[in-house]
Amino acid sequence: MEHGSMEGKTVIVTGANSGIGRATTAAIVKLGGRVIMACRDHGLALEAAREIVQETGAEQSQVSVKHLDLASLASVRAFCHEVIQTESRLDVLINNAGVYQCPLTRTQDGFELQFGVNHLGHFLLTHLLLELLRRSAPSRVVVVSSRLYKRGTIDFSDLNSERSYDRAAAYARSKLANLLFCGELARRLQGSGVTANALTPGMVNTNLGRHVAVPALARPLAALLARGLLRTPEQGAQTSVFLAVSPEVAGVTGKCYADCKPQVLLDRASDPDLAGKLWDISEVMVGITT
Repeated sequence: MEHGSMEGKTVIVTGANSGIGRATTAAIVKLGGRVIMACRDHGLALEAAREIVQETGAEQSQVSVKHLDLASLASVRAFCHEVIQTESRLDVLINNAGVYQCPLTRTQDGFELQFGVNHLGHFLLTHLLLELLRRSAPSRVVVVSSRLYKRGTIDFSDLNSERSYDRAAAYARSKLANLLFCGELARRLQGSGVTANALTPGMVNTNLGRHVAVPALARPLAALLARGLLRTPEQGAQTSVFLAVSPEVAGVTGKCYADCKPQVLLDRASDPDLAGKLWDISEVMVGITT
């Protein structure tokens, strides 16, 4: 697998202070790229940035931290405004951050948290940074989904879990939405020099599963099993890094990858009518007026 140099390139990684996002950041910095770590917890992100610089031997200037809370549309807008004011180019946007199977919670704007963070926050973020990505072309958008999308359905009559809530179903729906968004984004960006591809990282040992209840007595066994069966964050980040930097996928768009290879998606994840309808409704939900 060939990785190109990222010298002189600027990359935004959401959720960059832990798990796959942190491993992705470290890998890109090692290749000479500059990463803007877009994170909700500023303190943890600064700590992670210091550690990444130490571990990789990178220049301090290669890693910067900016506050981004995807559960707040105002925060997304403020982050994008700052980036547009201060950055002359953006080569790669990696929509990595996510929440997983949390109890029913609402974002600042009243959205169910998993749909709000995993889909709507990234939807608005990408929309607001598109002009900068276009000006920086050839550039890339990378969307982290999950194989659990296969359990997801898009129910337009209850997108926001007003009538019922199942935490696993809501997560699967948000990950299906990621794939539909990526496919529609790729269609809309045809010929612009900006590509959009998604990936499923597999089962990775991160703190994403913190809301999954494990009985106290079973926790030592669960931790042991996790170490044995789950991928490390570095292994989980491989496809994100591949899609962000590899010359092999220059010009490739609208695909979903796993283990750095293109995948065949279920029909509902690549249905252009469903994707178009979700896009239109998402625009209304986040207040985009065109």
